[in-house]
Amino acid sequence: MPQIQAFRGLRYNLGRVGSLSECIAPPYDVIDPLLQDQLYGQSEYNFVRLEYPKHEPQDTAEELYKRAGWTLRNWQSEKILQPEPDPAIYVYHQEFQWLGQTFLRKGFMANVRLERFGQGKIYPHEHTHAQAKEDRLKMLRACRANLSQIFGLYPDSDNLIQEILESKIMGVLGTTAMDHLGVQHTIWPISDLGTIQEISSLIANLPMYVADGHHRYETACNYRDELAAAGSLSYDHPANFVLTALVSMSDPGLVVLPTHRLLHGVPRLTTQQLHERLGKYFDCELVGNGPESAGAVWAELDRLDEQLILALYSAESKEWTRISAKEAAIDRMAQLAPEHSPGWRELGVALLHRLVLEDALGFQEMPKPTYVHCIQEVIDGLQGRLVGGHDYSLAAMVMPASVQQIQSVSLENERMPAKSTYFYPKLASGLVVHSLE
Repeated sequence: MPQIQAFRGLRYNLGRVGSLSECIAPPYDVIDPLLQDQLYGQSEYNFVRLEYPKHEPQDTAEELYKRAGWTLRNWQSEKILQPEPDPAIYVYHQEFQWLGQTFLRKGFMANVRLERFGQGKIYPHEHTHAQAKEDRLKMLRACRANLSQIFGLYPDSDNLIQEILESKIMGVLGTTAMDHLGVQHTIWPISDLGTIQEISSLIANLPMYVADGHHRYETACNYRDELAAAGSLSYDHPANFVLTALVSMSDPGLVVLPTHRLLHGVPRLTTQQLHERLGKYFDCELVGNGPESAGAVWAELDRLDEQLILALYSAESKEWTRISAKEAAIDRMAQLAPEHSPGWRELGVALLHRLVLEDALGFQEMPKPTYVHCIQEVIDGLQGRLVGGHDYSLAAMVMPASVQQIQSVSLENERMPAKSTYFYPKLASGLVVHSLE
């Protein structure tokens, strides 16, 4: 991993804003209009006004970004946001519940020196889109700050780095906030120079895999290069770094959720038609009737924990089919995606899109699926109860890629298909800001 660096983070002045819980927000890419309204109503200082501000009727194309920049500078001048007294790295805990079990994900936030993907030890695993990067670049130019963190994973089988940090905060009260999903976020600044140097030394030769925030990472590189081209970038300029939350790949609190697909705008196929078209490559077994059986179908998929086994729902027949790849499916994927490694070709999402949907079923051009993570969302979507949903012809349940698969595919310099992973919960925006000024 390139150099990490402590920094004087901008943090909310609790004496001015009151509750930190009312001020934090999720990253921009998971904020829909309903949540945006909710966050605006929580506090006049909610971070959504910087991370994902509302379009006002009178706004020009650039007004939204200018308003975010003005708001950030105004909050600094009014001491709503204040800089840390000394450069620090920040221990970061997220305590949350999933399926009735309590998890604690541990990491730390620091600045990471930027390098382009493919030119060092920082690896992506997902593709990025030009429109999202242009949006974030406009926001970065206006605010001149990293508003939210990149999520980076690093290998540390014994969690040694995090354990050192944990020993430094033992018995120390952190700053805590609860988000709209009930996730508890707590941070502790560590400004001790010896500790920072020790952590920097231990992590220096390790790779980092971007788990989330690919668009923001590439945007930070683009902004840095703009400044360099203008001749205003020294070696230690803050824009050479990006705010990153770093978590060990062995942390027991890492939870990767599946991303299921609800498809609309494609032909309505019966279960028999699905079996006929897929039978050459998959063993097909009828395993459930009606949307409500999705829970039992998923429970068995989860137990099997195999990328090459998926479940499909025919809305026409109202039945679930479990499909298990034959050797012929592996051979066909090698023909369809020869440019990719065997590890990529055997990902469930790759198999679903390349072989099942595009090749066997012939859905070459289809509308973007609705992506959901919870089984209840699958059921609601198929029963027409999903907010903003469609009339879905087909549903697909697929296992999430594991942390180990992210590592192996990344090391092949490949990127997974869209929505291969969803690390839960999202990092909170508004806990700390990295100013680029």
